[in-house]
Amino acid sequence: MRTATLGPAERTQALAAMAERELDVLVVGAGVVGAGTALDAVTRGLSTGLVEARDWASGTSSRSSKLIHGGLRYLEMLDFVLVREALKERGLLLERLAPHLVKPVPFLYPLQHKGWERWYAGSGVALYDAMSVSSGHGRGLPVHRHLSRRRALRVAPALKKDALVGALQYYDAQMDDARFVETLVRTAAGYGAQVANGARVIDFLREGERVVGARVQDVEEGGEYEVRAKQVVNATGVWTDDTQALIGERGQFHVRASKGIHLVVPKDRIHSSTGLILRTEKSVLFVIPWGRHWIIGTTDTDWDLDKAHPAASSADIDYLLEHVNSVLNTPLSRDDVQGVYAGLRPLLAGESDATSKLSREHTVAHPAPGLVVVAGGKYTTYRVMAKDAVDEAVHGLDQRVAECVTEDVPLLGAEGYRALWNARARIAARTGLHVARVEHLLNRYGSMTEELLDLIAEDASLGQPLAGAEDYLRAEVVYAASHEGARHLDDVLTRRTRISIETFDRGTRCARECADLMATVLGWDTGQVEREVEHYRKRVEAERESQRQPDDLTADAARLGAPDIVPL
Repeated sequence: MRTATLGPAERTQALAAMAERELDVLVVGAGVVGAGTALDAVTRGLSTGLVEARDWASGTSSRSSKLIHGGLRYLEMLDFVLVREALKERGLLLERLAPHLVKPVPFLYPLQHKGWERWYAGSGVALYDAMSVSSGHGRGLPVHRHLSRRRALRVAPALKKDALVGALQYYDAQMDDARFVETLVRTAAGYGAQVANGARVIDFLREGERVVGARVQDVEEGGEYEVRAKQVVNATGVWTDDTQALIGERGQFHVRASKGIHLVVPKDRIHSSTGLILRTEKSVLFVIPWGRHWIIGTTDTDWDLDKAHPAASSADIDYLLEHVNSVLNTPLSRDDVQGVYAGLRPLLAGESDATSKLSREHTVAHPAPGLVVVAGGKYTTYRVMAKDAVDEAVHGLDQRVAECVTEDVPLLGAEGYRALWNARARIAARTGLHVARVEHLLNRYGSMTEELLDLIAEDASLGQPLAGAEDYLRAEVVYAASHEGARHLDDVLTRRTRISIETFDRGTRCARECADLMATVLGWDTGQVEREVEHYRKRVEAERESQRQPDDLTADAARLGAPDIVPL
């Protein structure tokens, strides 16, 4: 497999190649499911295209809780099949597919009732561990353990003494969701898929009842392309119903959006060596370790407003702070919140109106000849969803096609990662970077770290941290534009890095420096640099204003005050 470079030239070439000859499969939507579907299809030997209207993972797949987990609470719903499936995928990602991106994370579950709750919850966690091991891919995580109140407070001193009578500690896994998707896309491109972001499907091509491709608008450079394909896969998540409307039918199921918001606070605001999982009256609340920060989430409320920019209201933020403060010795305030983000879950509509009751399972349908739709599901099981979607598409291909092989296809950066990790001290000595910097790069890029080190070798200034966002190197901004398909400042500050949620200024201090670095790759003039910086500042202002609004309607109106940037 070649190392895929997703720069401006490669994007232009990909669009031209997709329009040049009929593809076997065209995937619409580059969230985790769409990216996974493209990788599945191309590794079966199918000619494959992937188009995304905005940026990789710009919807749901960059705004999750960033967990790879089996879904412990689904055991309580007796959904053993979903949990077993997810635990197998978790193990595959940790051990084989993406060890550079997916990492173990501990959670403490406080017990509030003596006797029965320890037996009840302990049985569930024991079953969780057993199902993980029985999947054949769960031996890499420690098993759960029972803690007394004293031992629990030793690992999580931030908890109030009266908030628990004891605790259970267990392990799941986490990743940077947007980086994971970007790596999926690059892996698919490395195996020969043609991929393009900023490429919006504005219509489907039809021959009678059959869908034979899509009309694609190049949002970035202008112009339209007719991309013909034997099978089109609609993997547009919460936009599924909108995309289906292009062929004049809703399809066999309906997708509803459930909003979940998260808060990001500095690590020193919560004194704990472990994550927390807390019960609420509606669901569960996670406090998740995130580098030098904590992620607190999430909510679960119906959303029928703007899908591209779901807004967190003041009421959402208060809800999370109230619930997490109910167990903390030192309460958090609004001033402690560095970042806020909101995402939409694509849920398959059921008979209940409560979104927490809607299905987290996925479904695949063939609503018209030549068109496959995949929707629902969990981030963790993206690979299974992708396999099912391609299996369905294969039924419409008049040729023999190999079985799915993605269980044995490591993502870009995985091969050689552990050897480089073992050699990190030597790499640090060779490059002059601190070993902590090398570890940071290895856990974001894996063996592709060498490509960033090459950039730094050519220009030593790229080895310096960004002013105002010192966790990231200047090289990472250049690399995002030259290799990872970043087209706008927003792409870098919110998805290629997490500066937008990890700094109190939300990235405005380093915005110009980043834009200047991107300009060297993307050929921006000073006017475009100014537009990018000003747009980003307006976006931050609009988000802050939305988070001061009392409800969804007013928050949505405030967030829409900063439209997406369109190049001139």
